[in-house]
Amino acid sequence: MSDAQAASPAAPAPTSLPETPSQSPDSTSASSRKPRSCDAIVVGGGPAGAATAAHLARRGLDVVLLEKASYPRDKICGDGLTPRAVKQLVNLGIDTSEENGWHRNRGLRVYGGRVEPFDMPWPELKDFPNYGLVRRREDFDALLAAHAVALGAHLFTGAQVTAPIIDETSNRIVGVTTKDGREFRAPVVVAADGVSSRLSVAMGITKREDRPMGVAVRAYFECERGNGDWMESWLELWDGKPHASNLLPGYGWAFPTGEGIANVGLGMLDTSPAFAKTDYRELMRTWLAACPPEWGFTDENLRGPIRGAALPMGFNRQPAYDRGLLLVGDSGGMVNPFNGEGIDYALEAAALAAEAISEARSRGFGTPNAELALRGYVTHLKSDMGGYFRLGTIFAKLIGHPEIMKLCVRHGLPRKNLMRLVHKLLANLTDEHDGDVMDKTINALRRMAPSA
Repeated sequence: MSDAQAASPAAPAPTSLPETPSQSPDSTSASSRKPRSCDAIVVGGGPAGAATAAHLARRGLDVVLLEKASYPRDKICGDGLTPRAVKQLVNLGIDTSEENGWHRNRGLRVYGGRVEPFDMPWPELKDFPNYGLVRRREDFDALLAAHAVALGAHLFTGAQVTAPIIDETSNRIVGVTTKDGREFRAPVVVAADGVSSRLSVAMGITKREDRPMGVAVRAYFECERGNGDWMESWLELWDGKPHASNLLPGYGWAFPTGEGIANVGLGMLDTSPAFAKTDYRELMRTWLAACPPEWGFTDENLRGPIRGAALPMGFNRQPAYDRGLLLVGDSGGMVNPFNGEGIDYALEAAALAAEAISEARSRGFGTPNAELALRGYVTHLKSDMGGYFRLGTIFAKLIGHPEIMKLCVRHGLPRKNLMRLVHKLLANLTDEHDGDVMDKTINALRRMAPSA
């Protein structure tokens, strides 16, 4: 079945957005072209940007959220959220019940190293809930943006930011311009504009080549696995016939949306020599062809095209704060090198960014003491995520060697107790205080590792 022939599945209606300034009748009038001043500008309306705007609005700041597209819009993602992300949604005040359109899951079902899979429920912890979620991004992003608007953020859709506005005296960013000629001005600006982050690049903040990158491809399939209550992961990714081809540093997944639709995909790290030589859509087709037909990952069940995206990992763009600009989410490379998760760390960074901006406003924007508050954002990021991302970067380099990857598959994957430890490590789910032996081991490693 060709991409053009594949029918799109019916998705739940995205959360309605209240009328926003960009949708009002006079949005193209001369008055709308006057510069719009506020406390903070957030560029990018994905999870990182919408969460930042929501936190800022809840703290009473006048915040503008700029999104270049219109909702609903799709994004390349696995759609799965671990308990780490769930905690941040609950902290934001999001209703994560099934009645509100979320599909809950019990944990991770892992295939690899043996015939039968391991079922690893999400751990019972003080610091995190014991369930994960799946929600399609075209709905998820609209819901978060609507939540930010409900808290008081001002959303402008169809607002493609083209350049920063730089104050010549201070050399700081003081606003942005959009493709249609509008100006927005604020003492601080948040770049939540994704992996390419053109705003960051325009400010001279470029990517670091010593950090891992990943690629993920995914598609939707209408099948029974779409109704399951486990997030499934295949840790043996072969570029041909299993056990008779090359083993790659990556994994495949199938995440149930609860609508009879499964988000199925695979991800791979650039630490392998095969990275630059791989056609990832073709790799996915090869992997799907090796799956048992009863799983339902077949051409006739395909609903939409196979699409791909880059995964910026381990703080691959730094500094996360410079001259009035804060980076949140993919713009700052805040993707977990262990497993490719990005939404949870984007949500955590959003909370930290909002705290720093709110504190800076209370001290008086433009004062030296306010600048210290903004610089504190980087300090807290590195303290909370830096050691863990450093461990993930080392892990990514190690499994880039085929011989090490084979050792992991042969001697690691079949051992359930070891896999429980790996499960906690890869998902970054431990109790910070009074945890078990596994928690204490992982926490000690995080503290000892220098920040990424």
